[in-house]
Amino acid sequence: MEDVRALIEASDLDGLIRRIDGLVEHRDWDGVVELRDGCLEAVDRGKQLWGVAQFAEYRLALDSPPAYAGRVVREGAGRFALGPLWEVAASTHSWADIEGEVADGRLRTLVAHERALRGEVVDFGDIDTQVLEVPSKLQLWEPVYPVAVYRSDRADFPEADRPGLEWIDLGNRVEQLPGDDALDALTALTQPWTDESNGRGVGVAVEGGVYDAIRTLGPHRVRAAEVDLATALQVMVWTGASGGAYGRRRGTPVGRMLAWWALAALVGFDDVDDPDTIGAEAAALRWVLWDPGDQVGGWGFHLAVEDRHDGLAWAASCADAV
Repeated sequence: MEDVRALIEASDLDGLIRRIDGLVEHRDWDGVVELRDGCLEAVDRGKQLWGVAQFAEYRLALDSPPAYAGRVVREGAGRFALGPLWEVAASTHSWADIEGEVADGRLRTLVAHERALRGEVVDFGDIDTQVLEVPSKLQLWEPVYPVAVYRSDRADFPEADRPGLEWIDLGNRVEQLPGDDALDALTALTQPWTDESNGRGVGVAVEGGVYDAIRTLGPHRVRAAEVDLATALQVMVWTGASGGAYGRRRGTPVGRMLAWWALAALVGFDDVDDPDTIGAEAAALRWVLWDPGDQVGGWGFHLAVEDRHDGLAWAASCADAV
């Protein structure tokens, strides 16, 4: 490793990244760990090599055998990786292989939920169910959620197909109601976009319908489409999992949990202990995807929902860009 130490002392970022790629290609996992440790020691001496160390851990989570991958799945690791290392490791390792290698109980639960979302049969008998507090198995009324795809140099976070939107002219604004749990839950879906990135979000609750709520946010004219619960859930889960342009990605299981809590709040539940009732009542709500028509690229979340029985509606809007 003499040449690696020379690269470290020279702070040769490109050279170190190429060396990691070579070590991974030759499946020299101990070499990757040693390079990572050398970079971390150099960081303590003031060298700016933390990014290289994090890339080494990302490649261990992604490519290495479970014994190595499990060691980097720990709190605080991978802060600037393409995604949380528990999700990265779960994307390429089965639960049967990695369950015994992840020491942290919370992260072990997240790995289990991720594997379940990817279609693996997971025994949740010894999993801490309080970490996410949502059913470990998809309910019959839930859709299949697209999951993250991690590669050596990039990651893809596919969205489900969305319907075409049609232009609609809106009427007059109505008076806003005080914020409530439902509005808080909808806006929480984009919290990393606004707190950690460039996102700007707004939301309203009104007495009226979905288009009253959207108009009260400001736009006079929007593109919109009414959708079913499954489509709305896919959008909410994708949004809740995302970190936006620069925020920390939370992962699909966390996005699903946030979407479930939004459903519960919208139908007036304080918890998610009755999945069948929540699903039935949420399916009876009116769901509308919309956008103001002026966003090009970036991240966007625009959703409105109406409780026709109680005459209430909510609309949330958030946009983030590089």
